[in-house]
Amino acid sequence: SMQCYPGLVLALSSLLGALALLQLSLYLRVPSRYGKHEERLCRPRGRLPARCAWFLQELPSFLVPALLLALRSPPRLEPLGCRLLCCLFCWHYFYRTFIYPFFTRGRPFPLQLLFFGMLFCIYNGFLQGYYLIYCAEYPNDWCTDIRFTSGLLLFLLGMGINIHSDLLLRQLRKPGEVTYKIPQGGLFTYVSGANYFGEIVEWFGFAIATWSLPAFAFAFFTLCCIGPRAYHHHRYYLKTFTDYPKSRKALIPFVF
Repeated sequence: SMQCYPGLVLALSSLLGALALLQLSLYLRVPSRYGKHEERLCRPRGRLPARCAWFLQELPSFLVPALLLALRSPPRLEPLGCRLLCCLFCWHYFYRTFIYPFFTRGRPFPLQLLFFGMLFCIYNGFLQGYYLIYCAEYPNDWCTDIRFTSGLLLFLLGMGINIHSDLLLRQLRKPGEVTYKIPQGGLFTYVSGANYFGEIVEWFGFAIATWSLPAFAFAFFTLCCIGPRAYHHHRYYLKTFTDYPKSRKALIPFVF
Protein backbone atom coordinates (compact mmCIF):
# COMPACT_ATOMS: atom_id res chain seq x y z
CA SER A 1 0.00 0.00 0.00
CA MET A 2 1.02 3.62 -0.50
CA GLN A 3 2.92 5.33 2.28
CA CYS A 4 4.30 8.78 3.02
CA TYR A 5 7.58 9.83 1.43
CA PRO A 6 8.53 13.29 2.79
CA GLY A 7 11.16 13.67 0.06
CA LEU A 8 8.47 13.28 -2.61
CA VAL A 9 6.34 15.97 -0.95
CA LEU A 10 9.33 18.34 -0.81
CA ALA A 11 10.28 17.68 -4.44
CA LEU A 12 6.73 18.13 -5.79
CA SER A 13 6.18 21.27 -3.71
CA SER A 14 9.49 22.77 -4.88
CA LEU A 15 8.62 22.01 -8.50
CA LEU A 16 5.24 23.69 -8.00
CA GLY A 17 7.03 26.79 -6.69
CA ALA A 18 9.34 26.76 -9.72
CA LEU A 19 6.33 26.44 -12.04
CA ALA A 20 4.81 29.45 -10.30
CA LEU A 21 7.88 31.57 -11.08
CA LEU A 22 7.81 30.30 -14.68
CA GLN A 23 4.15 31.34 -15.01
CA LEU A 24 5.00 34.76 -13.63
CA SER A 25 7.87 35.25 -16.08
CA LEU A 26 5.79 34.09 -19.07
CA TYR A 27 2.60 36.05 -18.45
CA LEU A 28 3.55 39.16 -16.50
CA ARG A 29 4.13 41.17 -19.66
CA VAL A 30 1.98 39.23 -22.15
CA PRO A 31 -1.37 37.67 -21.12
CA SER A 32 -2.21 34.05 -21.90
CA ARG A 33 -4.14 33.97 -25.16
CA TYR A 34 -7.69 33.08 -24.33
CA GLY A 35 -10.88 34.93 -23.51
CA LYS A 36 -10.65 38.69 -23.91
CA HIS A 37 -6.90 38.49 -24.59
CA GLU A 38 -7.18 36.12 -27.53
CA GLU A 39 -5.89 37.43 -30.85
CA ARG A 40 -8.61 36.96 -33.41
CA LEU A 41 -6.16 36.22 -36.22
CA CYS A 42 -4.32 33.56 -34.20
CA ARG A 43 -7.14 31.48 -32.82
CA PRO A 44 -6.24 27.82 -32.43
CA ARG A 45 -8.44 25.42 -34.34
CA GLY A 46 -9.12 22.91 -31.61
CA ARG A 47 -11.76 24.11 -29.17
CA LEU A 48 -14.34 22.84 -26.75
CA PRO A 49 -17.43 24.63 -25.43
CA ALA A 50 -16.57 26.46 -22.22
CA ARG A 51 -18.85 24.34 -20.04
CA CYS A 52 -17.36 21.06 -21.21
CA ALA A 53 -13.80 22.40 -21.01
CA TRP A 54 -14.15 23.70 -17.45
CA PHE A 55 -15.71 20.41 -16.33
CA LEU A 56 -12.90 18.31 -17.82
CA GLN A 57 -10.15 20.61 -16.58
CA GLU A 58 -11.28 20.81 -12.95
CA LEU A 59 -12.46 17.20 -12.56
CA PRO A 60 -9.00 15.69 -11.71
CA SER A 61 -8.60 18.03 -8.73
CA PHE A 62 -11.70 16.42 -7.24
CA LEU A 63 -11.21 12.83 -8.39
CA VAL A 64 -7.51 12.36 -7.58
CA PRO A 65 -7.78 13.12 -3.81
CA ALA A 66 -10.96 11.00 -3.68
CA LEU A 67 -9.09 8.14 -5.34
CA LEU A 68 -6.14 8.50 -2.97
CA LEU A 69 -8.49 8.32 0.00
CA ALA A 70 -10.20 5.24 -1.45
CA LEU A 71 -6.83 3.54 -1.94
CA ARG A 72 -5.73 4.11 1.65
CA SER A 73 -6.28 1.12 3.86
CA PRO A 74 -7.63 1.66 6.41
CA PRO A 75 -9.30 4.93 5.31
CA ARG A 76 -7.92 7.94 7.13
CA LEU A 77 -10.67 9.85 8.86
CA GLU A 78 -8.83 11.14 11.90
CA PRO A 79 -8.04 13.55 13.32
CA LEU A 80 -10.95 15.84 12.60
CA GLY A 81 -8.69 18.70 11.49
CA CYS A 82 -7.13 16.60 8.74
CA ARG A 83 -10.54 15.43 7.56
CA LEU A 84 -11.87 19.00 7.41
CA LEU A 85 -8.85 20.24 5.46
CA CYS A 86 -9.22 17.51 2.86
CA CYS A 87 -12.93 18.33 2.63
CA LEU A 88 -12.18 22.03 2.03
CA PHE A 89 -10.00 21.22 -0.97
CA CYS A 90 -12.54 18.80 -2.42
CA TRP A 91 -15.42 21.19 -1.66
CA HIS A 92 -13.82 23.91 -3.78
CA TYR A 93 -13.27 21.57 -6.69
CA PHE A 94 -16.72 20.00 -6.37
CA TYR A 95 -18.09 23.49 -6.97
CA ARG A 96 -15.63 24.19 -9.82
CA THR A 97 -16.36 20.83 -11.47
CA PHE A 98 -20.04 20.11 -10.96
CA ILE A 99 -21.64 23.54 -10.45
CA TYR A 100 -19.61 26.40 -11.98
CA PRO A 101 -19.24 24.93 -15.52
CA PHE A 102 -22.99 24.58 -16.00
CA PHE A 103 -23.58 28.28 -15.41
CA THR A 104 -20.58 29.78 -17.19
CA ARG A 105 -21.13 31.75 -20.39
CA GLY A 106 -17.53 31.90 -21.52
CA ARG A 107 -16.20 31.51 -25.03
CA PRO A 108 -15.02 28.17 -26.47
CA PHE A 109 -11.80 27.05 -24.81
CA PRO A 110 -8.57 26.16 -26.67
CA LEU A 111 -7.70 22.46 -26.41
CA GLN A 112 -4.03 23.23 -25.79
CA LEU A 113 -4.81 25.23 -22.66
CA LEU A 114 -7.31 22.60 -21.55
CA PHE A 115 -4.62 19.91 -21.81
CA PHE A 116 -2.14 21.86 -19.66
CA GLY A 117 -4.89 22.78 -17.21
CA MET A 118 -5.82 19.11 -16.76
CA LEU A 119 -2.17 18.16 -16.25
CA PHE A 120 -1.85 20.78 -13.54
CA CYS A 121 -5.04 19.66 -11.79
CA ILE A 122 -3.82 16.04 -11.78
CA TYR A 123 -0.44 17.15 -10.40
CA ASN A 124 -1.79 19.47 -7.74
CA GLY A 125 -4.68 17.20 -6.83
CA PHE A 126 -2.18 14.42 -6.19
CA LEU A 127 0.19 16.63 -4.20
CA GLN A 128 -2.45 18.14 -1.91
CA GLY A 129 -4.38 14.88 -1.52
CA TYR A 130 -1.27 12.75 -0.98
CA TYR A 131 0.06 15.09 1.70
CA LEU A 132 -3.22 15.40 3.61
CA ILE A 133 -4.21 11.72 3.36
CA TYR A 134 -0.84 10.01 3.79
CA CYS A 135 1.59 12.48 5.38
CA ALA A 136 -0.07 15.22 7.40
CA GLU A 137 -0.04 14.89 11.17
CA TYR A 138 -2.14 17.26 13.23
CA PRO A 139 -2.86 17.29 16.96
CA ASN A 140 -6.38 16.35 17.98
CA ASP A 141 -7.13 19.98 18.92
CA TRP A 142 -5.94 21.43 15.57
CA CYS A 143 -9.49 22.66 14.91
CA THR A 144 -9.09 25.19 17.72
CA ASP A 145 -5.60 26.33 16.70
CA ILE A 146 -5.42 29.97 15.57
CA ARG A 147 -3.82 28.90 12.29
CA PHE A 148 -6.71 26.60 11.46
CA THR A 149 -9.48 28.99 12.52
CA SER A 150 -7.99 32.09 10.85
CA GLY A 151 -7.14 30.10 7.72
CA LEU A 152 -10.64 28.64 7.58
CA LEU A 153 -12.19 32.10 7.85
CA LEU A 154 -9.97 33.39 5.04
CA PHE A 155 -10.82 30.35 2.91
CA LEU A 156 -14.56 30.85 3.37
CA LEU A 157 -14.27 34.61 2.78
CA GLY A 158 -12.25 34.05 -0.40
CA MET A 159 -14.61 31.39 -1.71
CA GLY A 160 -17.59 33.65 -1.02
CA ILE A 161 -15.95 36.53 -2.92
CA ASN A 162 -15.03 34.19 -5.78
CA ILE A 163 -18.54 32.71 -6.16
CA HIS A 164 -20.27 36.09 -5.81
CA SER A 165 -17.93 37.70 -8.35
CA ASP A 166 -18.53 34.84 -10.82
CA LEU A 167 -22.26 35.43 -10.41
CA LEU A 168 -21.87 39.14 -11.17
CA LEU A 169 -19.80 38.35 -14.27
CA ARG A 170 -22.42 35.89 -15.54
CA GLN A 171 -25.16 38.48 -15.12
CA LEU A 172 -23.32 40.83 -17.47
CA ARG A 173 -24.19 38.60 -20.44
CA LYS A 174 -27.49 37.35 -21.74
CA PRO A 175 -27.54 33.75 -23.04
CA GLY A 176 -25.63 33.61 -26.32
CA GLU A 177 -23.81 36.91 -25.82
CA VAL A 178 -20.00 36.96 -26.08
CA THR A 179 -19.33 40.69 -25.75
CA TYR A 180 -17.43 42.07 -22.77
CA LYS A 181 -18.91 44.67 -20.44
CA ILE A 182 -17.74 46.55 -17.35
CA PRO A 183 -18.26 44.43 -14.20
CA GLN A 184 -20.29 46.19 -11.52
CA GLY A 185 -21.12 45.55 -7.88
CA GLY A 186 -19.51 43.60 -5.07
CA LEU A 187 -15.76 43.80 -4.86
CA PHE A 188 -15.69 44.88 -8.53
CA THR A 189 -16.38 48.34 -7.12
CA TYR A 190 -12.75 48.37 -5.99
CA VAL A 191 -10.82 45.91 -8.19
CA SER A 192 -10.98 44.66 -11.77
CA GLY A 193 -10.10 41.09 -10.80
CA ALA A 194 -12.50 40.51 -7.90
CA ASN A 195 -13.00 36.84 -8.78
CA TYR A 196 -9.23 36.32 -8.93
CA PHE A 197 -8.70 38.18 -5.66
CA GLY A 198 -11.24 35.89 -4.00
CA GLU A 199 -9.51 32.74 -5.21
CA ILE A 200 -6.09 33.98 -4.08
CA VAL A 201 -7.46 34.79 -0.60
CA GLU A 202 -9.13 31.38 -0.54
CA TRP A 203 -5.95 29.39 -1.21
CA PHE A 204 -3.78 31.44 1.12
CA GLY A 205 -6.41 30.76 3.77
CA PHE A 206 -6.16 27.06 2.98
CA ALA A 207 -2.37 27.26 3.24
CA ILE A 208 -2.58 28.87 6.68
CA ALA A 209 -5.16 26.31 7.84
CA THR A 210 -3.02 23.37 6.70
CA TRP A 211 0.29 25.04 7.62
CA SER A 212 2.02 22.90 5.01
CA LEU A 213 4.57 23.39 2.23
CA PRO A 214 2.33 21.86 -0.51
CA ALA A 215 -0.53 24.25 0.31
CA PHE A 216 1.72 27.33 0.46
CA ALA A 217 3.31 26.30 -2.86
CA PHE A 218 -0.17 26.05 -4.39
CA ALA A 219 -1.22 29.43 -2.99
CA PHE A 220 1.96 30.97 -4.42
CA PHE A 221 1.26 29.32 -7.77
CA THR A 222 -2.29 30.70 -7.75
CA LEU A 223 -0.97 34.21 -7.07
CA CYS A 224 1.61 33.97 -9.88
CA CYS A 225 -0.88 32.45 -12.31
CA ILE A 226 -4.02 34.56 -11.96
CA GLY A 227 -2.46 37.69 -10.45
CA PRO A 228 -0.96 38.72 -13.82
CA ARG A 229 -4.25 37.86 -15.52
CA ALA A 230 -6.09 40.28 -13.22
CA TYR A 231 -3.50 42.94 -14.13
CA HIS A 232 -4.02 42.36 -17.86
CA HIS A 233 -7.81 42.40 -17.41
CA HIS A 234 -7.45 45.78 -15.71
CA ARG A 235 -5.38 47.15 -18.59
CA TYR A 236 -7.89 45.76 -21.11
CA TYR A 237 -10.81 47.48 -19.39
CA LEU A 238 -8.96 50.80 -19.19
CA LYS A 239 -8.05 50.58 -22.87
CA THR A 240 -11.45 49.39 -24.11
CA PHE A 241 -13.89 51.45 -22.04
CA THR A 242 -13.42 55.22 -21.84
CA ASP A 243 -15.84 55.36 -18.90
CA TYR A 244 -14.08 52.67 -16.88
CA PRO A 245 -13.74 53.78 -13.22
CA LYS A 246 -10.22 55.15 -12.78
CA SER A 247 -10.31 54.53 -9.02
CA ARG A 248 -10.35 50.74 -9.43
CA LYS A 249 -7.21 48.76 -8.79
CA ALA A 250 -6.17 45.64 -10.68
CA LEU A 251 -6.19 43.04 -7.93
CA ILE A 252 -5.76 44.26 -4.35
CA PRO A 253 -8.19 46.97 -3.10
CA PHE A 254 -6.52 50.36 -2.49
CA VAL A 255 -3.05 48.98 -3.32
CA PHE A 256 -2.57 47.39 -6.77
